[in-house]
Amino acid sequence: MPKSPTQRLHLVFGGELIDPQKTVFRDVKDIHIVGIYPNYAEAFNAWKAEAQRTVDNAHMRYFIAHLHRLRDEEMEAAPTAELGF
Repeated sequence: MPKSPTQRLHLVFGGELIDPQKTVFRDVKDIHIVGIYPNYAEAFNAWKAEAQRTVDNAHMRYFIAHLHRLRDEEMEAAPTAELGF
């Protein structure tokens, strides 16, 4: 069976922080999920657009999470990971 290409997914999200010097969200229910992107370049463009859109609010921050780093498909998964937990 041919090996499928590696996919490097990135999540862009953000919201209002309690303190602009820390990364604690004021209300996690209000976190804005911008989207999931197939590569860093597209994620960076989405992040930059949201950061520029909210530049007037010092408490707003957007982040890029490297989803591909959360799980290495080459490693054997724990039984709960196989179940989706």
